[in-house]
Amino acid sequence: MELSDYGLSRERGFLSDYEIDEIALPQLFAPVLETAANLSALLTTGRVREFLEALPELDLAAWAAGAPEEEVRTAMVHMSFLVQAYVWGEATPPAHLPANLSRPMCAIADRLDQAPLLTYSAYVLDNWFRIDKSGPITLDNIAMFQNFFGGADENWFVLVHVAIEAEAGVLIDNAARLVALARQGDTAEATRLLREMDEAWERVYAHFARMPERCDPYIYFHRVRPYINGWANNPALGGGLIYKGMDRYEGKPQAFRGQTGSQSSIVPAMDALFGVAHSDDPLRQFLDELHSYRPVPHRRFIEDLAAQSTLRAFVTRSGDTELKAAFNACLEQSTRFRTRHLEYAASYIAKQAGSIPGNDPDVGTGGTPFMRYLKKHRDENRAQLV
Repeated sequence: MELSDYGLSRERGFLSDYEIDEIALPQLFAPVLETAANLSALLTTGRVREFLEALPELDLAAWAAGAPEEEVRTAMVHMSFLVQAYVWGEATPPAHLPANLSRPMCAIADRLDQAPLLTYSAYVLDNWFRIDKSGPITLDNIAMFQNFFGGADENWFVLVHVAIEAEAGVLIDNAARLVALARQGDTAEATRLLREMDEAWERVYAHFARMPERCDPYIYFHRVRPYINGWANNPALGGGLIYKGMDRYEGKPQAFRGQTGSQSSIVPAMDALFGVAHSDDPLRQFLDELHSYRPVPHRRFIEDLAAQSTLRAFVTRSGDTELKAAFNACLEQSTRFRTRHLEYAASYIAKQAGSIPGNDPDVGTGGTPFMRYLKKHRDENRAQLV
């Protein structure tokens, strides 16, 4: 396995191999870009739908079919933010998305084979840039490009994820190398790479631990999270959202999942490498469904890793105590990551939701009861040490 075959790299992991501030969209996108740049101001008026409904409808089918992928992904960032703003930007959500938003949104999503709303890839992976182009991808040198309201809390929430994704490049690069090493029976090099992954996980945690520095749980829940919700299992939308002008949906509401960190490919890739399985439950069904929300190359990487990795069998068969210890250390790091996710979910979502009458504190942005199942998946992860 070669990362380059999937558009990935050791330096950037699953992040875009370009930076969004360097991508110029064609002139026909001018109204969209102007509106997207003013989105914070439009949301503040309380009548954002009026402005979005006035946008000219872009016929993007032909353009999306032949445009460079980085342009299509950049268009996905801006259009999906407008779609989310239309749905969640006023007090009462609408029953439908107007055709001038739904048609171009679906044309872009079709080209990328992703759902026609804001996904993790558009929110995080493709929505960042380095301030100093000669500098590294670190929290003191990256910025969020497209915002909703903007502000430190919204920016920091996304940028911590960007920093984590960049750090995880070592994890996925070593994972690809370990596939070959397991087949070759190279215990010494496999042990070295696993130890290197263990060290990379520590750097991931150093970024993750900084989330509370500039992203307050109350601000996140009330000013950031509302705009990244989807249409599935959302009481405010009933059965979903109608995409006007899209004949293929036959006027029926569509229940797409909301943007969530569970659409990140880091943990699924690690599960694939280490042969970690989870018993059937609502969270596993939810996570399996979210696989289709990832960029196609990321799906292929996870699927190929799962199909080709014999690392668990190699470690078990080798009898090498150092290799086994290094394998288990990395597996424990995945468990630790799930535990930290659980802690943040409790403080940033469950605690905040519990203070509002009628809210279910156990439901995440993706629309699933996450708290009890996160604990179960964490425990299953830990139970599969060798």
